[in-house]
Amino acid sequence: MNPERLAMNAEQVLGFAHHLADRARPIALRYFRTPLDIMPKADESPVTVADREIENILRHVIRERYPHHGIIGEEYGSIPRENSWVLDPIDGTASFVIGNPLFGTLIGLLRSDEPFAGLIDIPVMRERWAGDGKQHTTYYDQHTAHAAMVSACRSLSRARLYHATYNASHTGESDAVDALSERVAVSRPSCDCYAYGLLASGYCDLVLEDGLEPFDYLPIVPVVLGAGGWMSDWSGNPLGLHSDGRVIAAATKTLLDATIDALRNS
Repeated sequence: MNPERLAMNAEQVLGFAHHLADRARPIALRYFRTPLDIMPKADESPVTVADREIENILRHVIRERYPHHGIIGEEYGSIPRENSWVLDPIDGTASFVIGNPLFGTLIGLLRSDEPFAGLIDIPVMRERWAGDGKQHTTYYDQHTAHAAMVSACRSLSRARLYHATYNASHTGESDAVDALSERVAVSRPSCDCYAYGLLASGYCDLVLEDGLEPFDYLPIVPVVLGAGGWMSDWSGNPLGLHSDGRVIAAATKTLLDATIDALRNS
């Protein structure tokens, strides 16, 4: 057994994740709503100096503290190991560059390719969710910290949905989401990782997205599960490093199953 694995419990992992988020937040705030050069990546998604500076700093801190751990990051590639930190320095770069404050930083740990603990930090709002994937997710604002708990929603007709927006190349997904949107009580375009924090605190009931990369969803899984929620791909399979990027987060198992059924039959 790896001695580092034995030494690390969820409390220690989340303590270090908080330390990383505390390093990232002031960098994001320093660049927010300032003139920035927007550089397209290979997939045409935007990236800025803020994304790269944050990830570079976090990688350096991780290597100093856990030199034998892997790192899976958006900007500088991936070296997965038994314990791997997953980093999305700015989840919602498009929001960030147009002055929308709902972007976030995602930090998580995979253990044997499974989400073990994770954190969502929303720098401008000064809100944070941290979860162990089992029994505990804690919500932090500027003044308080308290347990986060999902809603008890079990019905699509009563659900409050955040969903991804799609372009012409995603016609099938768009049609399925449109059909689902007609069945729920409230439907709004997703606000990046902030939507999952809102779900963990019971303010919405369902989040549906497609085209995500591992660093977009793996740190979120322990947050939602720790708050009592459920996450899977669109077929109901657990999310992991090799999932297809189609993600559902739901407040209850009944709502998750209803969503999967609705997508399958749309």
